[in-house]
Amino acid sequence: MNREVDLKEITDGKFYTLGDMVKVGCGDCNGCHVCCTGMGNSIVLDPLDVHRICGVTGKDFETLLSLHIELNMVEGVILPNIKSDEKEECTFLNGEGRCSIHSERPGICRIFPLGRVYDDEGFKYVLQTKECVRPIKTKVKVERWIDTPDIKRNQMFILEWHRFIKLVSGIISTSDGDTIKSINMFILNMFYLTPFRRDVDFYEIFNERLKNAKSALDIA
Repeated sequence: MNREVDLKEITDGKFYTLGDMVKVGCGDCNGCHVCCTGMGNSIVLDPLDVHRICGVTGKDFETLLSLHIELNMVEGVILPNIKSDEKEECTFLNGEGRCSIHSERPGICRIFPLGRVYDDEGFKYVLQTKECVRPIKTKVKVERWIDTPDIKRNQMFILEWHRFIKLVSGIISTSDGDTIKSINMFILNMFYLTPFRRDVDFYEIFNERLKNAKSALDIA
């Protein structure tokens, strides 16, 4: 999801890559879950996020939709996001205010308080200086902070998904209502409602589905 903001106002003005050190260490968020409160519908989930959450909870996507996830429009594309409860807290918080799916938490949660800035070449990370309320931070390597297996393939997946959604958004912006509905249902079925097999590499299946989706939507 794109944010139209001045980076100078919300970051330290630097761009970070996986090998850089950045001041994000917060003592394992001990006693704090402010960032899991009041996030609205901003925790948008990509297909890997949902695959991971389904695995750690043992619930399928449709069941999660009734409990922890909702659908919203993102630049014309219907995508899932984490749902908040009546206290505006993430519905995955446990009774102690800790993340119950932390080992398989979404990508947006993994990088926080970092954000991504995309360009024609790919993306870099920025440190959002006004997001985390913890007063003292330690330096951590970006790759370690993100804590994601096979991170180079993960970054390629993130970039491919971002580019795909941007292309779909462009198609939708010039389409009629029935076509928009059809495209959105196609994407939900292809990447969310149809489970990814757990005995096969996720990225292999995703790349095959992405290829088929681009062909079906006539996207180069």
